[in-house]
Amino acid sequence: MDTAKDWTPGFFKPFVLILVLALGLVGCSSTKMAYRYADWGIVWWVEDYVTLTADQKQQLNSDIDQLRQWHCSAELPRYQAWLDELESDVSSNPPDKATVDYHQQQLFSFFPSLLEKATPVAVNLLSSLSDEQVQELANNMAQSQREMEDEFLADSPEATAEARAERTAERVEQWLGDLNSEQRDIVRQWSANRSEQTEIWLQGRRNWQLALLELLEKRNAPTFEAELEYLILNSEEVRGEAYKVMMAESRAAMSSLMHELIMAGDRETLAQLQDRAVELNDDFAALTCSPA
Repeated sequence: MDTAKDWTPGFFKPFVLILVLALGLVGCSSTKMAYRYADWGIVWWVEDYVTLTADQKQQLNSDIDQLRQWHCSAELPRYQAWLDELESDVSSNPPDKATVDYHQQQLFSFFPSLLEKATPVAVNLLSSLSDEQVQELANNMAQSQREMEDEFLADSPEATAEARAERTAERVEQWLGDLNSEQRDIVRQWSANRSEQTEIWLQGRRNWQLALLELLEKRNAPTFEAELEYLILNSEEVRGEAYKVMMAESRAAMSSLMHELIMAGDRETLAQLQDRAVELNDDFAALTCSPA
């Protein structure tokens, strides 16, 4: 599956770090540690964009700790219930397309509540920025955008598709294990069919950044919190119509891809998927909701 970067706003991405880690998009052996130290990781990530004062760091750490406590107590049980169901659904036979669609929908259903709860964290941080910090943020956003465009658009369309195929293979292998030759052919064909996806994603990312920077010019206005909440919770609208269409198509295509890969696998593929669900569930069960 794609990473969180494909459906979350660029600068807001750190606040989704908890969910990214919790859903196992990092190595299973590091999930518990990464979850416990998410506040440190988020502050470090934010400071890639803007240098924070001591007071801002303290406030952000406090806000993130509260967010993590809520997430641990309210959301992790939902993830465990989903993983129990996933484990059961792949325990004997390959799941049909409807079952794969269902589990993808379950996965995406975890994001809205987290984004909503994380919005006050972003409000507290962004409303406290000075003019100098806003300019630093703008400069670093522009640099990050240029670097991504250079990285993802510099090669030929064929090379871009091949790189996309490699990234996709790495992600699905975390759930399905090493892909066989037929599965790798499926991934390559799937990636070749996503020819304009990278350009649309990058333009959508830029659209959202410009909207945020425009909003920060009135961060002291009484409407700032509501407008920032809209940017966060409706990022696809802000990113543009082409992005909305691309994401809808991409999610459907990803579900089809996962089903095809499972069907092209063997008993080992199902066993790997089941083991992955069990491992993550064990990690979640071992986490406590006490402050870090």
